[in-house]
Amino acid sequence: MTTTVGRPGRPPAPRPSGPAAQRALPAGARLRWRTTRLSDPGPLLELLARSAPASTGPEGPLAWVRRGEGIVGWGEAARVEASGEHRFATAGAAWRDLLLGAPVVDEVRQPGTGPVAFTSLSFDGGSAAGGVLVVPEVLVGRRGCTWWVTTATPVDEPAAPPADALAAALDRTAAEGAGPVRGPGAVRYSDGALSGPRWATAVARAVERIQAGELEKVVLARDLVAETEHAVDPRWLLGRLAEAYPSCWSFAVDGLVGATPELLVRRERGLVHSRVLAGTIRRTGDEERDAALAGSLARSGKDLEEHEYAVRSVVSALAPHCRTTTAPDAPFVLHLPNVMHLASDVTGVLDDDRPGGAPGVLELAAALHPTAAVCGTPTPSAAALIAELEQMDRDRYSGPVGWVDADGDGEVGLALRCARIDPDDGRRVRLFAGCGVVAGSDPVAELAESDAKLVPVRDALAGA
Repeated sequence: MTTTVGRPGRPPAPRPSGPAAQRALPAGARLRWRTTRLSDPGPLLELLARSAPASTGPEGPLAWVRRGEGIVGWGEAARVEASGEHRFATAGAAWRDLLLGAPVVDEVRQPGTGPVAFTSLSFDGGSAAGGVLVVPEVLVGRRGCTWWVTTATPVDEPAAPPADALAAALDRTAAEGAGPVRGPGAVRYSDGALSGPRWATAVARAVERIQAGELEKVVLARDLVAETEHAVDPRWLLGRLAEAYPSCWSFAVDGLVGATPELLVRRERGLVHSRVLAGTIRRTGDEERDAALAGSLARSGKDLEEHEYAVRSVVSALAPHCRTTTAPDAPFVLHLPNVMHLASDVTGVLDDDRPGGAPGVLELAAALHPTAAVCGTPTPSAAALIAELEQMDRDRYSGPVGWVDADGDGEVGLALRCARIDPDDGRRVRLFAGCGVVAGSDPVAELAESDAKLVPVRDALAGA
Protein backbone atom coordinates (compact mmCIF):
# COMPACT_ATOMS: atom_id res chain seq x y z
CA MET A 1 0.00 0.00 0.00
CA THR A 2 1.34 3.44 -0.95
CA THR A 3 0.82 6.23 1.55
CA THR A 4 1.85 9.85 1.88
CA VAL A 5 3.86 10.56 4.99
CA GLY A 6 2.38 13.12 7.38
CA ARG A 7 -0.44 13.63 9.81
CA PRO A 8 -3.58 15.22 8.40
CA GLY A 9 -4.63 18.26 10.37
CA ARG A 10 -1.31 18.67 12.18
CA PRO A 11 0.12 22.14 11.49
CA PRO A 12 3.76 22.38 10.48
CA ALA A 13 6.23 22.94 13.28
CA PRO A 14 7.82 26.38 13.49
CA ARG A 15 11.10 26.83 11.66
CA PRO A 16 14.11 26.83 13.95
CA SER A 17 16.63 29.61 13.97
CA GLY A 18 20.32 28.83 13.88
CA PRO A 19 22.50 26.99 11.36
CA ALA A 20 20.67 25.41 8.44
CA ALA A 21 20.68 21.69 7.91
CA GLN A 22 22.96 20.30 5.22
CA ARG A 23 21.94 17.39 3.01
CA ALA A 24 23.76 14.89 0.84
CA LEU A 25 20.59 14.90 -1.28
CA PRO A 26 20.68 17.32 -4.25
CA ALA A 27 18.50 20.41 -3.90
CA GLY A 28 14.90 19.66 -4.83
CA ALA A 29 15.42 15.88 -4.86
CA ARG A 30 12.97 13.69 -2.96
CA LEU A 31 13.17 10.20 -1.50
CA ARG A 32 10.81 7.28 -1.61
CA TRP A 33 10.78 4.43 0.87
CA ARG A 34 9.70 0.82 0.56
CA THR A 35 9.53 -1.78 3.35
CA THR A 36 8.87 -5.47 2.80
CA ARG A 37 9.00 -8.53 5.01
CA LEU A 38 12.20 -10.52 5.00
CA SER A 39 12.99 -14.13 5.78
CA ASP A 40 15.35 -14.47 8.73
CA PRO A 41 18.76 -13.48 7.29
CA GLY A 42 20.66 -14.26 10.50
CA PRO A 43 21.73 -12.06 13.45
CA LEU A 44 21.63 -8.36 12.68
CA LEU A 45 25.19 -7.61 13.68
CA GLU A 46 26.52 -10.59 11.76
CA LEU A 47 24.70 -9.28 8.71
CA LEU A 48 26.24 -5.89 9.33
CA ALA A 49 29.68 -7.45 9.68
CA ARG A 50 29.27 -9.10 6.27
CA SER A 51 27.86 -6.06 4.54
CA ALA A 52 29.09 -2.78 5.98
CA PRO A 53 32.32 -1.16 4.82
CA ALA A 54 34.91 -0.76 7.53
CA SER A 55 34.88 3.05 7.11
CA THR A 56 34.64 5.25 10.19
CA GLY A 57 33.07 8.07 8.17
CA PRO A 58 29.61 8.62 6.68
CA GLU A 59 29.66 5.23 4.95
CA GLY A 60 30.34 3.40 8.20
CA PRO A 61 27.86 1.08 9.90
CA LEU A 62 24.60 2.26 11.43
CA ALA A 63 23.11 0.25 14.27
CA TRP A 64 20.73 0.25 17.23
CA VAL A 65 20.46 -3.28 18.65
CA ARG A 66 19.47 -4.84 21.97
CA ARG A 67 19.18 -8.58 22.67
CA GLY A 68 19.38 -9.26 18.95
CA GLU A 69 16.47 -6.97 18.04
CA GLY A 70 16.64 -3.52 16.49
CA ILE A 71 17.81 -2.04 13.22
CA VAL A 72 21.03 -1.86 11.21
CA GLY A 73 21.76 0.04 8.05
CA TRP A 74 24.39 1.17 5.61
CA GLY A 75 24.79 3.57 2.77
CA GLU A 76 23.56 7.12 2.92
CA ALA A 77 20.45 8.25 1.05
CA ALA A 78 20.42 11.58 2.88
CA ARG A 79 22.40 13.27 5.62
CA VAL A 80 21.43 16.22 7.79
CA GLU A 81 23.97 18.05 9.92
CA ALA A 82 22.96 20.45 12.66
CA SER A 83 24.81 22.40 15.31
CA GLY A 84 24.26 24.97 18.01
CA GLU A 85 21.56 25.31 20.61
CA HIS A 86 18.85 24.62 18.00
CA ARG A 87 20.35 21.35 16.72
CA PHE A 88 17.34 19.27 17.82
CA ALA A 89 14.88 21.58 16.07
CA THR A 90 17.06 21.84 12.97
CA ALA A 91 17.33 18.06 12.65
CA GLY A 92 13.60 17.59 13.31
CA ALA A 93 12.57 20.21 10.75
CA ALA A 94 14.87 18.70 8.12
CA TRP A 95 13.42 15.24 8.81
CA ARG A 96 9.89 16.56 8.31
CA ASP A 97 11.01 18.21 5.07
CA LEU A 98 12.33 14.90 3.77
CA LEU A 99 9.05 13.19 4.64
CA LEU A 100 6.73 15.82 3.20
CA GLY A 101 4.81 14.24 0.32
CA ALA A 102 7.26 11.33 0.09
CA PRO A 103 5.82 8.12 -1.41
CA VAL A 104 6.02 5.23 1.04
CA VAL A 105 5.20 1.55 0.63
CA ASP A 106 5.20 -0.18 4.02
CA GLU A 107 4.01 -3.78 4.12
CA VAL A 108 4.97 -4.30 7.78
CA ARG A 109 3.60 -1.20 9.58
CA GLN A 110 5.52 -1.35 12.86
CA PRO A 111 7.64 1.23 14.68
CA GLY A 112 10.93 1.23 12.82
CA THR A 113 9.49 0.36 9.40
CA GLY A 114 8.96 2.78 6.53
CA PRO A 115 11.10 5.93 6.66
CA VAL A 116 13.74 5.78 9.41
CA ALA A 117 16.73 7.95 10.24
CA PHE A 118 19.56 7.34 12.70
CA THR A 119 20.69 10.29 14.81
CA SER A 120 23.50 11.37 17.11
CA LEU A 121 23.67 14.81 18.72
CA SER A 122 26.33 16.54 20.80
CA PHE A 123 25.93 16.94 24.55
CA ASP A 124 26.46 20.70 24.34
CA GLY A 125 25.20 23.15 21.75
CA GLY A 126 28.61 24.79 21.60
CA SER A 127 30.41 21.57 20.66
CA ALA A 128 32.15 21.40 17.29
CA ALA A 129 30.84 17.82 17.00
CA GLY A 130 27.32 19.11 16.33
CA GLY A 131 24.74 16.54 15.36
CA VAL A 132 23.81 14.31 12.46
CA LEU A 133 20.71 12.58 11.12
CA VAL A 134 21.41 9.84 8.55
CA VAL A 135 18.89 8.09 6.30
CA PRO A 136 20.39 4.73 5.24
CA GLU A 137 20.02 3.47 1.68
CA VAL A 138 19.25 -0.01 3.01
CA LEU A 139 17.98 -0.91 6.49
CA VAL A 140 17.27 -4.32 8.02
CA GLY A 141 15.21 -4.64 11.19
CA ARG A 142 13.95 -7.27 13.55
CA ARG A 143 11.24 -7.25 16.19
CA GLY A 144 10.40 -10.63 17.69
CA CYS A 145 9.91 -13.04 14.82
CA THR A 146 9.33 -10.27 12.28
CA TRP A 147 12.13 -9.21 9.95
CA TRP A 148 12.00 -6.45 7.36
CA VAL A 149 14.13 -4.59 4.84
CA THR A 150 13.64 -0.95 3.87
CA THR A 151 15.17 0.96 0.99
CA ALA A 152 15.37 4.73 0.47
CA THR A 153 15.99 5.92 -3.09
CA PRO A 154 15.57 9.21 -4.99
CA VAL A 155 12.16 9.32 -6.64
CA ASP A 156 13.71 10.00 -10.05
CA GLU A 157 15.88 6.88 -9.97
CA PRO A 158 14.77 3.28 -10.61
CA ALA A 159 14.36 1.30 -7.38
CA ALA A 160 15.02 -2.41 -7.08
CA PRO A 161 12.83 -4.51 -4.75
CA PRO A 162 14.21 -4.18 -1.20
CA ALA A 163 15.34 -7.81 -1.01
CA ASP A 164 17.28 -7.36 -4.25
CA ALA A 165 18.77 -4.11 -2.96
CA LEU A 166 19.95 -5.92 0.17
CA ALA A 167 21.53 -8.68 -1.91
CA ALA A 168 23.19 -6.08 -4.11
CA ALA A 169 24.54 -4.26 -1.05
CA LEU A 170 26.05 -7.49 0.24
CA ASP A 171 27.63 -8.22 -3.11
CA ARG A 172 28.84 -4.64 -3.59
CA THR A 173 30.51 -4.28 -0.21
CA ALA A 174 32.16 -7.68 -0.60
CA ALA A 175 33.48 -6.57 -4.00
CA GLU A 176 34.76 -3.32 -2.51
CA GLY A 177 36.87 -5.31 -0.11
CA ALA A 178 35.16 -4.66 3.20
CA GLY A 179 36.65 -7.95 4.27
CA PRO A 180 36.35 -9.74 7.59
CA VAL A 181 36.12 -7.76 10.79
CA ARG A 182 39.63 -7.25 12.16
CA GLY A 183 40.70 -6.19 15.60
CA PRO A 184 42.69 -3.01 16.24
CA GLY A 185 45.84 -4.81 17.38
CA ALA A 186 47.98 -3.32 20.11
CA VAL A 187 46.46 -0.40 22.00
CA ARG A 188 48.29 2.39 23.81
CA TYR A 189 46.41 4.71 26.19
CA SER A 190 47.18 8.26 27.21
CA ASP A 191 45.44 10.91 29.29
CA GLY A 192 42.79 13.03 27.69
CA ALA A 193 42.05 16.55 28.89
CA LEU A 194 42.88 15.71 32.52
CA SER A 195 44.92 12.98 34.17
CA GLY A 196 43.20 10.81 36.77
CA PRO A 197 44.61 12.77 39.76
CA ARG A 198 43.75 16.15 38.17
CA TRP A 199 40.21 14.94 37.46
CA ALA A 200 39.85 13.81 41.10
CA THR A 201 40.92 17.32 42.11
CA ALA A 202 38.16 18.71 39.89
CA VAL A 203 35.69 16.44 41.69
CA ALA A 204 36.90 17.77 45.04
CA ARG A 205 36.31 21.34 43.85
CA ALA A 206 32.83 20.39 42.70
CA VAL A 207 32.05 18.92 46.14
CA GLU A 208 33.15 22.18 47.76
CA ARG A 209 30.84 24.18 45.49
CA ILE A 210 27.93 21.86 46.25
CA GLN A 211 28.54 22.04 49.98
CA ALA A 212 28.61 25.84 49.66
CA GLY A 213 25.05 25.68 48.31
CA GLU A 214 25.75 26.71 44.71
CA LEU A 215 24.05 23.58 43.30
CA GLU A 216 22.84 20.14 44.34
CA LYS A 217 24.53 17.81 41.85
CA VAL A 218 26.93 17.92 38.92
CA VAL A 219 28.07 15.18 36.55
CA LEU A 220 31.76 15.43 35.68
CA ALA A 221 33.15 13.50 32.72
CA ARG A 222 36.69 12.59 31.71
CA ASP A 223 38.20 11.24 28.52
CA LEU A 224 40.93 8.77 27.67
CA VAL A 225 42.75 8.56 24.33
CA ALA A 226 43.51 5.22 22.69
CA GLU A 227 45.97 4.85 19.82
CA THR A 228 45.74 1.51 18.03
CA GLU A 229 48.00 -0.49 15.76
CA HIS A 230 45.37 -0.76 13.03
CA ALA A 231 42.48 1.51 12.11
CA VAL A 232 39.56 0.67 14.38
CA ASP A 233 36.75 -1.14 12.58
CA PRO A 234 33.53 0.07 14.24
CA ARG A 235 32.02 -3.37 13.54
CA TRP A 236 34.64 -4.88 15.86
CA LEU A 237 33.74 -2.54 18.70
CA LEU A 238 30.02 -2.90 18.10
CA GLY A 239 30.04 -6.70 18.01
CA ARG A 240 32.15 -7.11 21.14
CA LEU A 241 30.10 -4.59 23.12
CA ALA A 242 26.80 -6.20 22.09
CA GLU A 243 28.10 -9.64 23.06
CA ALA A 244 29.37 -8.50 26.46
CA TYR A 245 26.39 -6.21 27.29
CA PRO A 246 23.29 -7.75 25.67
CA SER A 247 20.90 -5.88 27.97
CA CYS A 248 22.28 -2.53 26.78
CA TRP A 249 21.42 -0.68 23.58
CA SER A 250 24.43 -1.13 21.28
CA PHE A 251 24.79 1.64 18.73
CA ALA A 252 26.94 2.93 15.89
CA VAL A 253 26.28 6.28 14.22
CA ASP A 254 28.83 8.40 12.38
CA GLY A 255 31.87 6.90 14.11
CA LEU A 256 30.30 6.96 17.59
CA VAL A 257 30.13 3.40 18.93
CA GLY A 258 28.92 2.21 22.31
CA ALA A 259 26.54 0.19 24.46
CA THR A 260 24.37 2.34 26.69
CA PRO A 261 22.31 1.08 29.63
CA GLU A 262 20.34 4.35 29.73
CA LEU A 263 17.31 5.00 27.52
CA LEU A 264 16.59 8.72 27.36
CA VAL A 265 13.19 8.19 25.77
CA ARG A 266 11.20 5.68 23.78
CA ARG A 267 8.06 6.86 21.99
CA GLU A 268 5.74 4.19 20.67
CA ARG A 269 2.11 4.63 19.69
CA GLY A 270 1.33 7.32 22.23
CA LEU A 271 3.34 5.92 25.13
CA VAL A 272 6.68 7.15 26.41
CA HIS A 273 9.29 5.37 28.50
CA SER A 274 12.57 6.55 29.99
CA ARG A 275 15.10 4.49 31.95
CA VAL A 276 17.00 6.58 34.47
CA LEU A 277 20.34 5.45 35.89
CA ALA A 278 22.16 7.29 38.67
CA GLY A 279 24.12 5.76 41.50
CA THR A 280 26.82 3.21 40.67
CA ILE A 281 29.00 0.61 42.36
CA ARG A 282 31.69 -1.58 40.83
CA ARG A 283 31.23 -5.35 40.76
CA THR A 284 33.86 -7.71 42.19
CA GLY A 285 32.97 -10.89 40.29
CA ASP A 286 32.13 -12.72 43.52
CA GLU A 287 28.37 -13.40 43.61
CA GLU A 288 27.98 -13.21 47.39
CA ARG A 289 30.08 -10.08 47.64
CA ASP A 290 28.22 -8.45 44.74
CA ALA A 291 24.85 -9.26 46.35
CA ALA A 292 25.99 -7.47 49.50
CA LEU A 293 27.24 -4.52 47.43
CA ALA A 294 23.88 -4.34 45.64
CA GLY A 295 22.17 -4.11 49.01
CA SER A 296 24.51 -1.36 50.17
CA LEU A 297 23.91 0.55 46.93
CA ALA A 298 20.15 0.35 47.44
CA ARG A 299 20.58 1.85 50.94
CA SER A 300 23.27 4.41 50.14
CA GLY A 301 22.12 7.89 51.06
CA LYS A 302 24.59 9.51 48.63
CA ASP A 303 23.49 7.33 45.70
CA LEU A 304 19.78 7.56 46.49
CA GLU A 305 20.10 11.36 46.62
CA GLU A 306 21.86 11.39 43.23
CA HIS A 307 19.20 9.09 41.79
CA GLU A 308 16.31 11.17 43.11
CA TYR A 309 17.64 14.26 41.31
CA ALA A 310 17.85 12.33 38.03
CA VAL A 311 14.34 10.88 38.26
CA ARG A 312 12.87 14.22 39.26
CA SER A 313 14.42 15.94 36.22
CA VAL A 314 12.93 13.36 33.82
CA VAL A 315 9.45 13.51 35.35
CA SER A 316 9.48 17.32 35.28
CA ALA A 317 10.54 17.39 31.63
CA LEU A 318 7.94 14.85 30.48
CA ALA A 319 5.00 16.19 32.50
CA PRO A 320 4.10 19.10 30.16
CA HIS A 321 3.81 16.67 27.23
CA CYS A 322 1.90 13.88 28.95
CA ARG A 323 -1.57 13.31 30.38
CA THR A 324 -0.01 11.16 33.09
CA THR A 325 3.50 10.26 34.21
CA THR A 326 4.48 7.47 36.57
CA ALA A 327 7.73 6.88 38.45
CA PRO A 328 8.43 4.15 41.02
CA ASP A 329 8.74 4.99 44.70
CA ALA A 330 12.16 3.36 44.89
CA PRO A 331 14.75 2.33 42.29
CA PHE A 332 15.84 -1.20 41.48
CA VAL A 333 19.44 -2.37 41.09
CA LEU A 334 20.44 -3.00 37.48
CA HIS A 335 23.21 -5.60 37.25
CA LEU A 336 25.72 -5.23 34.40
CA PRO A 337 28.88 -7.30 33.94
CA ASN A 338 31.18 -4.56 35.29
CA VAL A 339 28.99 -2.36 37.51
CA MET A 340 25.60 -2.09 39.19
CA HIS A 341 23.34 0.95 38.90
CA LEU A 342 20.30 2.29 40.69
CA ALA A 343 17.63 2.35 37.97
CA SER A 344 14.07 3.62 37.59
CA ASP A 345 11.68 3.29 34.66
CA VAL A 346 9.56 6.41 34.13
CA THR A 347 6.50 6.05 31.89
CA GLY A 348 3.89 8.41 30.48
CA VAL A 349 0.89 8.75 28.18
CA LEU A 350 1.29 11.50 25.59
CA ASP A 351 -1.24 14.31 25.44
CA ASP A 352 -2.67 14.32 21.89
CA ASP A 353 -4.77 17.40 22.68
CA ARG A 354 -1.75 19.71 22.87
CA PRO A 355 -1.62 22.41 20.17
CA GLY A 356 0.22 20.82 17.24
CA GLY A 357 -0.38 17.31 18.56
CA ALA A 358 1.83 15.06 20.64
CA PRO A 359 5.57 15.66 20.27
CA GLY A 360 7.78 13.22 18.38
CA VAL A 361 10.73 11.41 19.89
CA LEU A 362 13.20 14.12 18.81
CA GLU A 363 11.07 16.81 20.46
CA LEU A 364 10.85 14.73 23.63
CA ALA A 365 14.61 14.20 23.59
CA ALA A 366 15.08 17.97 23.29
CA ALA A 367 12.78 18.53 26.26
CA LEU A 368 14.64 15.98 28.38
CA HIS A 369 18.23 16.82 27.49
CA PRO A 370 20.33 17.32 29.49
CA THR A 371 18.93 15.30 32.37
CA ALA A 372 20.39 15.42 35.85
CA ALA A 373 21.92 11.99 35.10
CA VAL A 374 24.41 13.54 32.64
CA CYS A 375 24.50 17.19 33.70
CA GLY A 376 23.25 17.86 37.23
CA THR A 377 20.78 20.09 39.03
CA PRO A 378 19.92 22.90 38.76
CA THR A 379 20.80 22.47 35.10
CA PRO A 380 22.21 25.99 34.42
CA SER A 381 24.49 25.88 37.46
CA ALA A 382 25.64 22.35 36.70
CA ALA A 383 26.33 23.14 33.04
CA ALA A 384 28.38 26.19 34.03
CA LEU A 385 30.44 24.14 36.49
CA ILE A 386 31.01 21.43 33.85
CA ALA A 387 32.36 24.06 31.47
CA GLU A 388 34.66 25.35 34.20
CA LEU A 389 36.03 22.08 35.58
CA GLU A 390 36.02 19.44 32.81
CA GLN A 391 38.33 21.41 30.47
CA MET A 392 37.22 19.42 27.41
CA ASP A 393 34.60 19.18 24.69
CA ARG A 394 32.43 16.15 25.45
CA ASP A 395 31.77 15.74 21.71
CA ARG A 396 28.71 13.47 21.41
CA TYR A 397 29.39 11.62 24.67
CA SER A 398 26.29 11.76 26.90
CA GLY A 399 24.31 13.28 24.04
CA PRO A 400 21.23 11.67 22.46
CA VAL A 401 21.73 8.75 20.05
CA GLY A 402 19.13 6.50 18.42
CA TRP A 403 16.53 6.55 15.65
CA VAL A 404 13.23 8.14 14.58
CA ASP A 405 10.55 7.05 12.12
CA ALA A 406 7.91 8.89 10.08
CA ASP A 407 5.31 8.81 12.87
CA GLY A 408 7.71 10.38 15.34
CA ASP A 409 8.16 7.06 17.14
CA GLY A 410 11.64 5.88 17.97
CA GLU A 411 14.22 5.17 20.64
CA VAL A 412 16.87 7.62 21.82
CA GLY A 413 19.46 6.68 24.40
CA LEU A 414 22.22 8.61 26.11
CA ALA A 415 25.60 7.97 24.48
CA LEU A 416 27.34 6.34 27.44
CA ARG A 417 29.94 3.55 27.59
CA CYS A 418 31.06 4.74 24.18
CA ALA A 419 33.97 5.90 22.05
CA ARG A 420 34.32 8.28 19.12
CA ILE A 421 36.62 7.15 16.33
CA ASP A 422 38.57 10.07 14.90
CA PRO A 423 37.23 10.60 11.35
CA ASP A 424 40.66 11.85 10.23
CA ASP A 425 42.71 9.11 11.89
CA GLY A 426 41.01 5.74 12.39
CA ARG A 427 43.75 4.65 14.79
CA ARG A 428 42.82 7.35 17.30
CA VAL A 429 39.81 6.84 19.59
CA ARG A 430 38.42 8.92 22.49
CA LEU A 431 36.81 7.01 25.36
CA PHE A 432 34.56 8.75 27.89
CA ALA A 433 33.17 8.20 31.38
CA GLY A 434 31.28 10.39 33.83
CA CYS A 435 30.17 10.33 37.45
CA GLY A 436 27.48 12.10 39.43
CA VAL A 437 28.89 14.28 42.18
CA VAL A 438 26.85 15.31 45.22
CA ALA A 439 27.70 16.72 48.65
CA GLY A 440 28.72 13.32 50.01
CA SER A 441 30.93 12.29 47.07
CA ASP A 442 34.50 11.08 47.66
CA PRO A 443 36.90 12.08 44.84
CA VAL A 444 38.94 8.88 45.08
CA ALA A 445 35.80 6.74 44.91
CA GLU A 446 34.50 8.76 41.96
CA LEU A 447 37.77 8.22 40.09
CA ALA A 448 37.47 4.48 40.69
CA GLU A 449 33.89 4.58 39.42
CA SER A 450 34.98 6.38 36.26
CA ASP A 451 37.65 3.74 35.69
CA ALA A 452 34.97 1.05 35.97
CA LYS A 453 32.84 2.84 33.38
CA LEU A 454 35.78 2.89 30.95
CA VAL A 455 36.14 -0.90 31.18
CA PRO A 456 33.49 -1.85 28.55
CA VAL A 457 35.18 -0.01 25.68
CA ARG A 458 38.70 -0.85 26.86
CA ASP A 459 37.79 -4.54 26.90
CA ALA A 460 36.13 -4.23 23.49
CA LEU A 461 39.29 -2.69 22.02
CA ALA A 462 41.46 -5.47 23.42
CA GLY A 463 42.26 -8.48 21.29
CA ALA A 464 43.77 -9.34 17.98
